[in-house]
Amino acid sequence: MKRLAKWRLFPLLSAVALILSGCGEPYLSALRPAGEVAERQYWLMKLSTGIMVVVILVVTIIFLIVLFKFRRKHDGEIPKQVEGNHTMEIIWTVIPIVLLLILAVPTVAETFHLADVKPMDKKNKDGTRDALVVNVRASLYWWEFEYPDQKIVTSQELVVPTDEKVYFNLKGSDVKHSFWIPAAGGKMDTNTDTLNKMWLVFDSKKAEEAGDLFYGKCAELCGPSHAFMDFKVKALPRAEFDKWVASMQDVKEPVKAETADAQAGQEIFNKSCIGCHAVTPANTTPEAARKGPNLTNFGDRTRVAGILEHDEENLKNWIKDPEKYKPGNLMSGAYGELEPEQLDQLAAYLMGLKVQD
Repeated sequence: MKRLAKWRLFPLLSAVALILSGCGEPYLSALRPAGEVAERQYWLMKLSTGIMVVVILVVTIIFLIVLFKFRRKHDGEIPKQVEGNHTMEIIWTVIPIVLLLILAVPTVAETFHLADVKPMDKKNKDGTRDALVVNVRASLYWWEFEYPDQKIVTSQELVVPTDEKVYFNLKGSDVKHSFWIPAAGGKMDTNTDTLNKMWLVFDSKKAEEAGDLFYGKCAELCGPSHAFMDFKVKALPRAEFDKWVASMQDVKEPVKAETADAQAGQEIFNKSCIGCHAVTPANTTPEAARKGPNLTNFGDRTRVAGILEHDEENLKNWIKDPEKYKPGNLMSGAYGELEPEQLDQLAAYLMGLKVQD
């Protein structure tokens, strides 16, 4: 009876899992595609799932027919013995081949189409490109985004224009990670010894539905804080994206602190934090020297450390004890303890790092 009671839970848990699988938001679901790449991959998913469902239904129907029609009706009765049927052998050999071709041909075609990144290598006479290229660097446990043609670097929030191809160079600085924006397309590894390339498109209508904000994360187990290695994607119309780029390019030196607390916080920052965190977007700093996320536009962001709500209280909690939120991160224990007043001052300075009105 106890075993029976446990088995009764199985249908309930299955129903709950089925219901929860339909939950999600448009900015983080791979089943709600928000761009060309995601649409193509979603179509392949539906095609393969449809083929599998048809095969299961056909096999199940045949099984039930055989089970009931040809079951033994009387003791001692021996069913008719049939050995070999060339027609049936041909059918059950040809059908799987046809199904595989139906699945393989579009899959191979889409693979080659999605792997075409030649436009990102075409440069004009002045060395710039018509295509937008972003160098993505993954580190434990944060993301850096460099726009080489625009000569700016930012981190934790990727900003892209909608309705056009955005090309990515992907690499890791320490261990293998994986770059994944579920709503925009499938994941791709960021390796330390090889460079992977891909492109994505962010649909303007879907971006508007999602509030211009999509969700990205690491999809490769990389350490104790793998689950918290998140980033956000701001998908903006081209005009707004250009405005953001211009705002970042206008920052030639760190944003000046305005209040007394912010000025005191800037002094603390310059003594303790600037060795790892830059507060200007220029990409002249050698890559090896970029040990922590770029904070040029920290005050404009939507998350602290990629996972916490963007407010001073969460920022102070993060600075005070980063190990609590991201175990194993490089910032843990690096700067010693700050007095509550110093935390307030440092938070005031960082929240004031804004490049947009």
